[in-house]
Amino acid sequence: MYERHYGLSGPPFQLTPDNRFFYKSAGHARAIAHLTFGLAQGEGFIIVTGEVGAGNTTLIELLLSQLDRAAYVVAHVNTTQVSGDDLFRLALAGFGVDLADAGASKAGLLLRLAEALREHRQNGRRCLLVVDEAQNLSLSALEELRMLSNITEAGRASLQTILLGQPQFRTMLASSDLDQLRQRVLASFHLGPLSGDETRGYILHRLGTVGWHDRPHFEDAAFAAVHQHTGGVPRRINRLCGRLLLYGALEGTDTLTAAMVEATAGELAADLTGTTPGHDPAADPAVERDLTSRVAALEAKLAQRDRVFQRLLDVLGSGEG
Repeated sequence: MYERHYGLSGPPFQLTPDNRFFYKSAGHARAIAHLTFGLAQGEGFIIVTGEVGAGNTTLIELLLSQLDRAAYVVAHVNTTQVSGDDLFRLALAGFGVDLADAGASKAGLLLRLAEALREHRQNGRRCLLVVDEAQNLSLSALEELRMLSNITEAGRASLQTILLGQPQFRTMLASSDLDQLRQRVLASFHLGPLSGDETRGYILHRLGTVGWHDRPHFEDAAFAAVHQHTGGVPRRINRLCGRLLLYGALEGTDTLTAAMVEATAGELAADLTGTTPGHDPAADPAVERDLTSRVAALEAKLAQRDRVFQRLLDVLGSGEG
């Protein structure tokens, strides 16, 4: 809704990962470098971790979008709270192995996978397995992945794996039970939060992607306030800034201030905790008005503007006046 008010072509701060909005911070640039280096080796494991909402998924989606699909076959596993055997079968299905025979033995399925990987390689395609939310994997599931990395053809690895996870995944990897897997890690990187300057650049980049031309205008202090309340984590920035633009549209303002960021952050905190925002309603009555009524009022205003605009088009089209 606020997109129409500010003349934007789409929502700039949606929570769903979209590589169109990828912002190449210093950390993201280094992560890409590690991924590129690891892929060039054509074997083993590549590991990328980051805080919740740091942009791991967007990063990998950007990478996959740039791969030549004629040269790569990618199996992407998102559901990781499964047994080792289920993960094994998900990986097989991702590479086109027919699992119709549910009673097939493990050895039989491994032979089918080796054959499928061999066929892909003979056709000039490398096989890449991407596993998201790796911190949810059991030790047995990780061992299954290590066993898959043993499949080779003519002295070359048939499969390479990228593991994406939250920081606790690194603690898991330190387990003595995973020593053999650690030895096969070719590249590893932890994606940290954005700096204050990067937070500003990130916000402006996402706005620019949807046709923003300084409406609404962010005061300098507003950028600093966003960084303070989000810690520079992209998903938190998206959530706060999306709500901030709605607030600005409802208030009919084209300038977003640090005070507005503070008020919006308070509302978001109240949403999560079920408490009343910690400020005096008399000091900021606009923030305390009923959200539903404000949305309805803005929608009515936009609808009226659309009707006037349509009438103008009709007049021009008919030659009146």
